[in-house]
Amino acid sequence: MPAPITAARLAAESAVSLRSLYRDIDSLRAAGARIEGERGYGYRLVEDYALPPQTFDRTEIEAIALGLAEVRHMGDPALAKAAISVLAKVAATLPDDREQFLFHAISQVYRPDQRSAAPFHLDAVRQACWREEALAIRYADQHGAVTERTILPLAIMYSDRTLTLLAWCSLREAFRMFRLERIAALDMPGTSFRPRRVALLREYLAELRGRERADVTGTAN
Repeated sequence: MPAPITAARLAAESAVSLRSLYRDIDSLRAAGARIEGERGYGYRLVEDYALPPQTFDRTEIEAIALGLAEVRHMGDPALAKAAISVLAKVAATLPDDREQFLFHAISQVYRPDQRSAAPFHLDAVRQACWREEALAIRYADQHGAVTERTILPLAIMYSDRTLTLLAWCSLREAFRMFRLERIAALDMPGTSFRPRRVALLREYLAELRGRERADVTGTAN
């Protein structure tokens, strides 16, 4: 049986504070994981049916490490914090040798240029997507013209330089992409559009595929 791992080492390996680590351990135990040990002694995960050992191969572990590292660099503080927590929780379910693959992955993310700071209303937009609630926004286009709109938020889109919101725009009666930094004001009136979000996303994806087929046909002609 492997020796217990100290909380200080776990926190250092996963780049979180001791306080966060203790909170994550409590959460895993509450979820049914059998974690032996205590503060000042060390911790060891006991394999049981509540939390079966993960059987990721090395390439899959590289994908997990790379994906979580990318999330940490997306300019979204809430998701960056969540990615660190996920890394620690995944590591807790891995055998010792594969845990080292995770923390010392050969695939790394390097971004010398700072991404744009997350807009102040990002969390509100995320909550509106989760809750499937309409947003009332004041939006400035690329020419500075301002309009007031009611939109149905569907998904936050992350790119290298901008964060955009895919939504159904009641003003235009069409799907639109709104750059989050151009939303000057935002209100949540509490108007639900549940359960339309998934159907609207499917409709948007079908519309995109139709455009792609039309582009291919036009190019061929």
